[in-house]
Amino acid sequence: MFRTAASVLALLLALPCTGQPQEPLTTIAFGSCARSDRDQPIWDTIVAQDPQLFLFIGDNIYADVPDKPTTPNDIAVKYAELGAMPGYQKLKATCPILATWDDHDYGLNDAGVEYPLKDASQALLLTFFEEPADSPRWTRPGVYGAWTFGPEGKRVQVILLDTRYFRSPLTRNPKGRVKGLGPYIPNADGQGTLLGDAQWAWLEQQLKQPADLRIIASSIQVIAHEHRWETWGNMPHERRRLYQLIANAKANGVLFISGDRHLVEISRDTEKGVPYPLYDLTSSGFNWGSNTVNDPNRFRIGGVYRQPNFGLIRIDWSDDDPVITLEGVSGAGEVLTSTRFPLSELEL
Repeated sequence: MFRTAASVLALLLALPCTGQPQEPLTTIAFGSCARSDRDQPIWDTIVAQDPQLFLFIGDNIYADVPDKPTTPNDIAVKYAELGAMPGYQKLKATCPILATWDDHDYGLNDAGVEYPLKDASQALLLTFFEEPADSPRWTRPGVYGAWTFGPEGKRVQVILLDTRYFRSPLTRNPKGRVKGLGPYIPNADGQGTLLGDAQWAWLEQQLKQPADLRIIASSIQVIAHEHRWETWGNMPHERRRLYQLIANAKANGVLFISGDRHLVEISRDTEKGVPYPLYDLTSSGFNWGSNTVNDPNRFRIGGVYRQPNFGLIRIDWSDDDPVITLEGVSGAGEVLTSTRFPLSELEL
């Protein structure tokens, strides 16, 4: 029987009082950066992994390519192109899909709070991804949201951040681009916000909710920052605030996933100010990229690859100390980079 994405999500979120068992999540797929003007064969490979949940974490479409002023109709046309992809239709029939945005589906390259079409763009995203009518994402600015899956003792909280709607302007390097690096430098300490006051307050409350594993999706990288493109490192005070919030909320089990960079890599931060080892699995993009990458990243573990890819989070609940495996997978199904660790590593 065919089910809409919303109805499948409702089943996965079924509460004990409904009489339906909650299934623990063991396989979550995600990714970013899908050009709808190119073929998207990677969906078949993703479907073959039999994910229980798929997270679209930004640049789900490219409404502003080639670079030009974007209209709501441009955004709607690109969503229609994505929706018509046979592979995407297979994924939609396989598992629930949750989504946030980055700049190109927001509507303008590197845009933030100043983007004039952000409310129209928000409505288009929520409509395309079949957001339930009673969702708070329809009634508040920004597309951030949180969901918890699974029974007690195996609860996975998924937090999708919005790094666009409220984000302050970035600081460009006054000396111009440095070869091999992006155009930005960190904002003056304390200046600017990534999430905005309302989203920060909401995130604090979410991190106090009961969960065993917490997946925080950020469209831009949280840990890697030496490349000087968009990253939380452009506002170091905001990243420090994020780390401190995790500690203050006593939120065990946090790991990050990110996109944007047209590469796949795993970063691990154990430096001063980190509540416990923090991981960031970056996966981007679905159907484009070159085979060469020279981005600096002192936090990188394993290799870095620039070719079509997606991310997988595997959770083995069978052990007393569940094992988390992070994988960056190629369009052909090859594991390009991976790491595994016990859930207890993510504890204060």
